[in-house]
Amino acid sequence: MNRDEFIEENLGLVHSCAKRFRGKGIEYDDLYSAGCIGLVKAADNFDFDMGYCFSTYAVPVILGEIRRLFRDGGAVKVSRSLKELSLKINRTIKEFEEKNGFEPSVTQISEITGIEPQQIAEAVNAAAYPLSLTFDSEDGEKQLDIPVAGPEDKMTEIMALRQIILTLNAEEREIIKLRFFENKTQCETGKAMGISQVQVSRKEKKIIEKLRSDLT
Repeated sequence: MNRDEFIEENLGLVHSCAKRFRGKGIEYDDLYSAGCIGLVKAADNFDFDMGYCFSTYAVPVILGEIRRLFRDGGAVKVSRSLKELSLKINRTIKEFEEKNGFEPSVTQISEITGIEPQQIAEAVNAAAYPLSLTFDSEDGEKQLDIPVAGPEDKMTEIMALRQIILTLNAEEREIIKLRFFENKTQCETGKAMGISQVQVSRKEKKIIEKLRSDLT
């Protein structure tokens, strides 16, 4: 079976996922189209040698593409002062990272800028993906029922993440284990692996970007 045939054979997964979001403010055709993008991504990245069922891996990827529609479909109003603060903090983060090779913590940003940590968190969140809480329908403006992942979605996402981690090389898996399962700092991880803290930071960032890309 070739790639196109395999994708076509699994289109039922897209319909199954898209049906969960009917009546949520986005046309079914758009939901289905987004789900198909997720299915193609899943088919191209799935490793059949790992022994997992394809649907276990594909469903969270498909759901991720569908939810992207809701994240990108509207806008939350943000005050001008908060936007300016967000830009200032982003510049600070970029300058710090270029100088030190890793991203600063909220505490470090606060020390540099003199801004309270709570304000920093609020400004950073203001720059996150926008989400509209209302939508226009034929009957007028209505509240948007925001899709939330259920327990079964969480389970499939965890299983998919485990499979993606298995696709990392030995060094990448070791960094993930030390940093996120043994809760070691970047310095402690570097000492354990015989590399610098800056190298750990850069490698960790690339690994997270890869995991995020494979899951969304």
